[in-house]
Amino acid sequence: MSKVIYITGGTKGIGFGIAEVLLKNGHKVAISGRKQEDVDKAVSDLKVISESIFGVSSDVRNFADEENAVSEIKERFGKLDVVVANAGLGVFKPVDELSIEDWNAMQETNLTGCFYSLKASVEELKKSEGYYITIASLAGTNFFENGAGYNASKFGVVGFTQAAMIDLRKYNIKVSTIMPGSVATYFNGNVPSEKDEWKIQPEDMGNLILDMLNMNPRVLPSKIEFRASQVKK
Repeated sequence: MSKVIYITGGTKGIGFGIAEVLLKNGHKVAISGRKQEDVDKAVSDLKVISESIFGVSSDVRNFADEENAVSEIKERFGKLDVVVANAGLGVFKPVDELSIEDWNAMQETNLTGCFYSLKASVEELKKSEGYYITIASLAGTNFFENGAGYNASKFGVVGFTQAAMIDLRKYNIKVSTIMPGSVATYFNGNVPSEKDEWKIQPEDMGNLILDMLNMNPRVLPSKIEFRASQVKK
């Protein structure tokens, strides 16, 4: 059955790859990004796959933006079944060199953004008995040098999502967090190339979410660690 799926940070990388897979499999997809021009370009590219794509400008750090995004999605598609909270950023510096601006940007985007996306959509998810999925990271369980700010945000995403799962399952809302390792994306200034072939690809993330949506409703993979099967070449 076709579902209406909202993906934050869907203009490139993981979010875009998820949107591609879901559109190819007959779902209706809405994506958001901070810049309207980026949203418009992504929507244009995705329309090659399906016309069931919709884009809206939203900064997940702004709750009113997320409220507006949900409202526009509902107006366009009539309902909302799934939210994929994917928007995120990372700044990697020693903790003594990490600026207040860097810290706040990561916490507000990676962690508070997940809360705002859920807060804005939860009443619609109650109606649809839907699914809320966060894209965390293995950095949400493994700490590393130069990762204090990023680790803090992703540890927070994992904890937030797991607690939200317990809060919301009485409404028959499923809640999961996915914790990918190395993914071939534009994250942190990377430009995907042949050197990234060993990594998880964005479409792999899409196929994982497709599998999750197709599982028997009685099954809930609440926390998924998702790794490349090979070591870096």
